[in-house]
Amino acid sequence: MKELFGGPGKVSGLILRMGQCLFAAASIAVMASSHGFATCTAFCYLIASMGLQFLWSFSLACLDIHAVRLKRDLRNYVFLSLLVVGDWVTAILSLAAACSSAGVVVLSIKDTNMCKRNPQLSCNMFQISVALAFISWLFLAISSCVMFWLAASD
Repeated sequence: MKELFGGPGKVSGLILRMGQCLFAAASIAVMASSHGFATCTAFCYLIASMGLQFLWSFSLACLDIHAVRLKRDLRNYVFLSLLVVGDWVTAILSLAAACSSAGVVVLSIKDTNMCKRNPQLSCNMFQISVALAFISWLFLAISSCVMFWLAASD
């Protein structure tokens, strides 16, 4: 098997997983602390999707920590296939949530001027949360491509 950046059981893979976890948690925290997020279904979907991504990435980060500490090789075909499916499903859900939330933010700020008419809405917080969700998805997309490449090269 090839040695790629971000592979399972490697420090680079752990860094990717920790980046996913941190940015997903930050996106959840920023969105949940903003006023008025519950009025929009896309924002609730973003929190749910980032929660799923956090749980998935955190569990795999724990597995990577265990493998790095014990110097274990996690690359077998069945495990890589599970990682590919999990990463791709999570990546698609995260991208859909981030894109739908970004669309609502653009609609609220630029198109309808809802944020100017309703100053109690935390529109800046919505933008920050969506940006953090896209960064988290970027880490997940890199990890998904690496896992797919490793599974395909086996």
